This record gives sequence, structure tokens and C-alpha cells, in this order.
Amino acid sequence: MTTPRRRRHPVLTHLPFGMVLAVVLLGLVRILLYHWRQGTVLIGAALIMAAGMRALLSDDQAGLIAIRSRGVDVLTYGGFGVCVMAVALTIEGFSLGN
Repeated sequence: MTTPRRRRHPVLTHLPFGMVLAVVLLGLVRILLYHWRQGTVLIGAALIMAAGMRALLSDDQAGLIAIRSRGVDVLTYGGFGVCVMAVALTIEGFSLGN
């Protein structure tokens, strides 16, 4: 006879996604306060954080950040995070009107 699997609390299931979302929201607040470079770096860091959590957590523990297979998720989140941060850190100037 097999033992039934213990279900995780719903809050714990969505905790990784909530953590990533909190960093993204902080980044959006920084952008709205005219600190676009800091905000964009925070959004890139949130993607890298999602890649790290996806690499370390099981599929059940990852919750909503588990979209595809683990390898594809890690490469996609990490790649986009690095690209976003690289663009934010290498753009010179701040005016789009010139």
C-alpha cells in the first residue's frame, strides 16, 4: 500500500512566483520614480532569481515559475535576465527625445 502524498499549503506552492513578482514590482516602482536603470536592473535580477529557483527547486516546489522543462526554463529566464541587465547597464544617456 502506498502512502498518500502530502499536499503543500497553497501559499508555499506560489511562494517562488510571489518572490519574483515582488522584485519585479519593486523594479517597476523604481522606473515610475524616474530611476529607470535601477528598475530595469531589478527586473533582470528577478529573472535571474527565477532561473536560480527553477534550477534548485523541484517541479512541484517551483509552482508557477515552472513553465517548460527545467533546462529550458533556466536557460530562458537566465538568458533574458542577463540581456535585460546588459542593455540597462550599457545604454548611455537618458533622453529619448533627442
